[in-house]
Amino acid sequence: MKHIASLWTILVALCLSGSAFADELGTPGDAKSLGFSAQRLARIAPWYQARFDAFPPSEGLVPGAVVAIAKDGKLAFLQAIGFQDRAKTIPMKTNSIFWIASMSKPVTSVAAMILVDEGKLDLDAPVAKYLPELGDMQVALQRTDSATGKTEYGLDLPKRPMTVRDLLRHTSGLIYPELDFAFPERGLAEASADFGIRAIHMLYGWKGVWRREKTLADFVSSLAGLPLAHQPGEVHEYGWSVDVLGRVVEVVSGQSFDQFLQSRVFEPLHMVDTGFYVPEEKLDRLVDSPMPERPPIWDVTKPAKLFSGGGGLVSTAPDYLRFCQMLLNGGELDGVRVLTAQAVKAMTTNALPPDVRIFGGDEVGGRAGTTFGLGFGIRTSPVSSWIPGAIGSFSWAGYWGTYFWVDPAEKLIGVQMIQAVPGSKARQALVSLGINHLVYGALTVPAPFATPAAPAIVSPETLADYAGTYDFGGSVSPGDRQGLADGKNGWLGIEAFVAMEQEGLRINKPDPGGSAAKAGVTAGDLITELDDTPLKGLALADVMARLRGPANTTIKMKIVHRGHDGASDLSVVRAARRVNTVQLRLRVEQGRLVAEAAGAWPILEFENGKATPLVATSGNEFTVDDDDHTRIAFVRDAAGKVSGLILNPGPWEQKAAVVAPGPN
Repeated sequence: MKHIASLWTILVALCLSGSAFADELGTPGDAKSLGFSAQRLARIAPWYQARFDAFPPSEGLVPGAVVAIAKDGKLAFLQAIGFQDRAKTIPMKTNSIFWIASMSKPVTSVAAMILVDEGKLDLDAPVAKYLPELGDMQVALQRTDSATGKTEYGLDLPKRPMTVRDLLRHTSGLIYPELDFAFPERGLAEASADFGIRAIHMLYGWKGVWRREKTLADFVSSLAGLPLAHQPGEVHEYGWSVDVLGRVVEVVSGQSFDQFLQSRVFEPLHMVDTGFYVPEEKLDRLVDSPMPERPPIWDVTKPAKLFSGGGGLVSTAPDYLRFCQMLLNGGELDGVRVLTAQAVKAMTTNALPPDVRIFGGDEVGGRAGTTFGLGFGIRTSPVSSWIPGAIGSFSWAGYWGTYFWVDPAEKLIGVQMIQAVPGSKARQALVSLGINHLVYGALTVPAPFATPAAPAIVSPETLADYAGTYDFGGSVSPGDRQGLADGKNGWLGIEAFVAMEQEGLRINKPDPGGSAAKAGVTAGDLITELDDTPLKGLALADVMARLRGPANTTIKMKIVHRGHDGASDLSVVRAARRVNTVQLRLRVEQGRLVAEAAGAWPILEFENGKATPLVATSGNEFTVDDDDHTRIAFVRDAAGKVSGLILNPGPWEQKAAVVAPGPN
């Protein structure tokens, strides 16, 4: 009996300790101890609510969200905002269930890497080793006669087989039927004229390979009759690759894909609400579709037959947070190992060869400051990127606005759950990645070690010199080094809407307000030279570097306009761009200097419309009585004119340049 009692005591202790450990991701901890300002985290809910108020459900938006933030393995923030139904009758819950669409892809990628860890799946083996029906796929070929401009289409043999690694990094040549969704009223010929080889997307849509009544095996068999859009390994283009990967998992494991995920991912990670459909007893937590009816293929209220590893899962913010924490921990959570650390490192390291071309979308490539690993987009360049975060942060998003990111440097995870119609203004407003800016902006700055200096007296003339608007670029935190919007960074209005092709840079959708569009650049144009340098054979990153340059400088282009045969010369003047920037506006008020946020995002404790007094400690240094003990030092140029300021000089400093001197 003593042994039984002792064993019972040990089991109870283990259960209690395991439960306490798991609760670190279940119950929000103290924000300050985790390096956050609670006051600044409190900005998150009003930010979402303002957008729900601005866009009614009729605009394709469910007026609610769930946001989860974890740092150092502990939950820092979990909040349900608004409602989970379009009628605004059911309050959103922290465990409300969302269709996460393409956030299914990282889960499928993890499933495949589990089998790689076990030696059952070879990353560099041909996919046909596991799915022989795909062994004879050919590659779509396009030939254009330079003399006549006539384009012919045909088929070619693949230079090498597509591999499992190609499926994970979207270099297989398998694509999505995008054009029939985006341009249902347009014909193949017109689509071909605009997008060249993208006419094949129409074929993928017309073939009808994706049907709810099919199984993954049926789906793969349907794909076998289609050509690949690209030679395997040569082009990164988003597509059916991860759904095919799900079928590979089935064949290698001997289990249906849903059973494999349940036993090897969801159960070990205690992801209790994640799967391919929502059972009846949980339907009261399912968030509405932003449309009156969910497309039948994505009706998640009934058991699925087609287990889409590319977009079929439903989940909750707490569940997906646990999945992300496992990755941040190097493959382990709560003492349970799902992946080896080596597998996680391979997944979150650039997997694209330097000569690979990036085709379609704006989430991956030099224009976005990102690359792609084995299942994730990875941040590579803070200058090019439009979101904050450390180099090496990895992330992905879902079709209806769900989104997550993991920042290994900060040991930070963010999960956003929303449902908004793709392409709608409401979705654009919510997927402007505001959550990244708000979370990084809430990180506290370590207090200075030195004792704050005593207040000093500064002349009215000097105070007047400091009045003006100061621009930090896109940076909201000292851990982020996005480019400074100081007039040195020019903008053409095409950078986010390009794709690299063999002959040059294809323009998909120039910004109508950009300098390139004003100079005559239109959708479908092909830029073949920049400043007398041919673009043929160059990587997108190299071309993007040539597009960028100081504001108010001229770039020369050779451009083939859509529908024309020959190239013409075009000169475009780069414009200064200060959109979505972080700014402070300083003015003298009742004999003292005050500051308030003036850009798209607040910074530290500074708020829009709220004047914060600055206390002088010397002729050019000031402090703020806030949680960060913020210090401000002004910078003058060689002529003695104020040219900028530095927040918290030292390891955590943030620099800004004057963009509008004097009262504003």
